[in-house]
Amino acid sequence: MASQIHTFPGLPDLSGLIVAGVDEVGRGPLVGAVVTAAVILDPQKPIAGLADSKALTEKKRLHLAMEIREKALCFALGRADPHEIDELNILHATMLAMQRAVAGLAIHPQHVLVDGNRTPRFSCPATAVVKGDARVAAISAASILAKVTRDAEMTALHERYPQYGFDQHKGYPTVAHLAALQAHGPIPEHRRSFAPVRNALAARLPGR
Repeated sequence: MASQIHTFPGLPDLSGLIVAGVDEVGRGPLVGAVVTAAVILDPQKPIAGLADSKALTEKKRLHLAMEIREKALCFALGRADPHEIDELNILHATMLAMQRAVAGLAIHPQHVLVDGNRTPRFSCPATAVVKGDARVAAISAASILAKVTRDAEMTALHERYPQYGFDQHKGYPTVAHLAALQAHGPIPEHRRSFAPVRNALAARLPGR
């Protein structure tokens, strides 16, 4: 049942182990949740074309996301909502969302590989892999599921608040988003602890 892992310098020997890949999407946006995914791939059902989700077209991501859901041994999503981000800060909220994703897996992994340079505490050993979403298939799969999920949430938010253009910038602090924030003010889903949102709130206080 162990997932196939390509060994490279710095990666421990994971042969024979059940390995989950974990990644996040949404640390930089000003609005919405940070979304994470954990994936345990099936070595008997390889998926061609897995890569960093940012390097793929939307059409390719959607196709691969469907294939991952069909072929993976298991997968789970995690999230931390804006109020948790504001309370914990984005780093700790991201770590919490990763823990939630791994805890949601139907199969308990024996090792977790996390994209980036640090890992939260799991109930099994974990290794951080810099640029892991382009180096480890399971992390690539997690990256794709997380991005497809969060993009869909931004599209749904756009339907409620079309004046912000969330379907285009997905909540990132683009010129268009910052202009909309100044013109219309923050919505409940905005992260109050992020400076552009905090400044937009202050600008709307009486006497300003």
